[in-house]
Amino acid sequence: MISKNGWIIKIQTMKNITKLLLLITFSAAAQTNPEIAKSAIKIEMLFPEGKTKALILSYDDGTKQDRQLVKLMNKYHLVGTFHLNYNKLGTNNYFDYLNKAEIKDLYKGHEVSVHTANHPNLPDISKIDVVYEVVEDRRELERLMGYPVRGMAYPFGNTNDAVIEAMKGLGIEYARTVGDTYNFEIPTDYLRWCRTMHQFAKAYWEPNQPEKDKKELELFYKTIDHFLQTKELAVLDIWGHSWEMGTDQNKWDETEKFFKLLSNNEAVYYTKQIDLVDYINAFRNLKFSVNKDIVVNTSAINVFIKINNKNFNVKAGTSMNLLY
Repeated sequence: MISKNGWIIKIQTMKNITKLLLLITFSAAAQTNPEIAKSAIKIEMLFPEGKTKALILSYDDGTKQDRQLVKLMNKYHLVGTFHLNYNKLGTNNYFDYLNKAEIKDLYKGHEVSVHTANHPNLPDISKIDVVYEVVEDRRELERLMGYPVRGMAYPFGNTNDAVIEAMKGLGIEYARTVGDTYNFEIPTDYLRWCRTMHQFAKAYWEPNQPEKDKKELELFYKTIDHFLQTKELAVLDIWGHSWEMGTDQNKWDETEKFFKLLSNNEAVYYTKQIDLVDYINAFRNLKFSVNKDIVVNTSAINVFIKINNKNFNVKAGTSMNLLY
């Protein structure tokens, strides 16, 4: 009589044998039929110019400290995405906001994105009000900037299924939360886009907490170092507000420190958030033959891919034979 544990061991052994037989069968078939081998080949996305890392810097609200922040970004040739509340521009109610007339020139070379017209907590308002907040902000920002505004950051980072359902058809192609993941994963749900981390991690969130601030800054720079050292495809996504620095020179020095650390790296794709969305979509829409030896790029964007450790540039609007 075989014990219950004995049966478990026997069944597991049979499963392992079956897996081995299948592997041997597949390997033999692949050797005699190269088409089977090709169909199992992994196609990997690379960022433009074959880069393996992408950096997004995004800041909310559009307060006057953005002037100093943009100047600092431009100094280090970094690109930002700025989420603005149209109805708050030109006001001085709690925060001192930018003037409407200045944002086109100020954010030249950067991205302007929706943050709703009035910054309400969207899960707390009606569907029609969600639509108004998004469309009104988008319409007026487009009028000021002169281009389609297609992205968004949720006020307070809050959303739910009802909010996302209300946003469908409004032309918003990504929407950022404020949930920090401390990872570098490629987003799969653009309307629930979680960031890597807040600027400085959670340092300075509470006043007069020097030990906590030190610990959080260590985590912040450790995460940046991990990003710079990783061999995997990685997106580092840092968010915050320029008003958090205010007039505190130590915080501005800290900002310049990490900007400098991340700048001028040949492996990094410095990108607006909407440009990354367009690029990922272009990759996902590549058309491959069954044997993966022909690819068609129907987009207007050159897409870089890697197959069997060989890089390819699939140019926009072309068909390409892949030799690897």
